[in-house]
Amino acid sequence: MDPHNEAMAAALAKMCEGSTAAFDEFYGCYAPFVMQIAYRQTQDWMEAEDICHDIFLEVLRKGRAYDASRGTVKAWLAVMTRSRCIDRQRRKARTEPLANPETQLRNQDGPQEDAAVRKLQCEALGDALRSLPANQKKAILGSYYAAHTHQELADSWSVPLGTVKSWIKYGVANMRRQFIKQGWIEQPEGDISHEPLQKRKS
Repeated sequence: MDPHNEAMAAALAKMCEGSTAAFDEFYGCYAPFVMQIAYRQTQDWMEAEDICHDIFLEVLRKGRAYDASRGTVKAWLAVMTRSRCIDRQRRKARTEPLANPETQLRNQDGPQEDAAVRKLQCEALGDALRSLPANQKKAILGSYYAAHTHQELADSWSVPLGTVKSWIKYGVANMRRQFIKQGWIEQPEGDISHEPLQKRKS
């Protein structure tokens, strides 16, 4: 059995018995992974955060039901998260009112326009990623696109966990500034943060 999965299964058992330290360890390891799946399914950060919160509450309630012989903790969480996302999307579809016919007529060209906007957004995302120092870029790609946990990245690169978290923190902040500069998002009122880019490393 995977030693890391054994450790996390042990943490899961302890947190279900009330250990806050075990919960912190478990949450720190898997929250980015759960958030990534939820965001991919919903395309909405606020909803993804709600789902992430619900998943960890469910883990506290049902954690004792985890069976290591049926798969890893990561796979168990992935199934649970996707199922929760699907349930939410179904409920949302049932409660949304039917579109006004006049609105539908006005939006007939919507799909083409949406595709064009998505293309521009992808280009902006690519530009923002390419502008990052190498370590920040690989940390962002590893965490948000390959869906690795921070601990997995730290182990893979043989660097401290805090270093990986720092790369991701600065990388996200630097990408956000790029999006503000390009006009994709608005700078919040009173936000005068000007943290410099960390020195680029090749």
